[in-house]
Amino acid sequence: MDRHSSHDFSAKWARGVLGEVVVSAKEVHDRVGELGAQITQDYATRPPLLVGVLKGAINFMADLMRTIELPVEVDFMAVSSYGAATKTSGVVRIVKDLDVDLLDRDVLIVEDVVDSGLTLNYLRQYLGARSPASLEVCALLLKEGEQRVEQSLKYVGFSIPADFVVGYGLDVNERYRNLDAIYTYVGEA
Repeated sequence: MDRHSSHDFSAKWARGVLGEVVVSAKEVHDRVGELGAQITQDYATRPPLLVGVLKGAINFMADLMRTIELPVEVDFMAVSSYGAATKTSGVVRIVKDLDVDLLDRDVLIVEDVVDSGLTLNYLRQYLGARSPASLEVCALLLKEGEQRVEQSLKYVGFSIPADFVVGYGLDVNERYRNLDAIYTYVGEA
């Protein structure tokens, strides 16, 4: 089955709003395993604090932490820069802050998608002000050609075209997060 022309069986209920498969469920699974193995190796002597960015990174964070063979700790932040739109507003609002202290911790931000980079840039400054020992990023998706801010990303799952995508945690108005693959979103029929 050509991943770019067909939907997998789990997406039948969303027909009419989904375009092409951008990243298949198998590709996601395999790449998350590779990222977890690399993180395990890189942080072998100091297990990181994983900071998941809600809500989009929840599927990625859950799968990623299970592939890291270290006693990692987790916490979550919720930020908003989209509202109900499909393009970032550029204005970042902290909706939920961290519960743990970052002082002298190795922190790994787990992000679903980096497009303009404005939200991630804000998060790096915000968390960096709390004096972590290190602050790196693991992003599932990097949208090609969309960055307005130069980014240094230690771990990237996939580089994808600039299309708006849903699935595997990514949503439109809180829908489609439960798809196991990542699709372009074409809108309501």
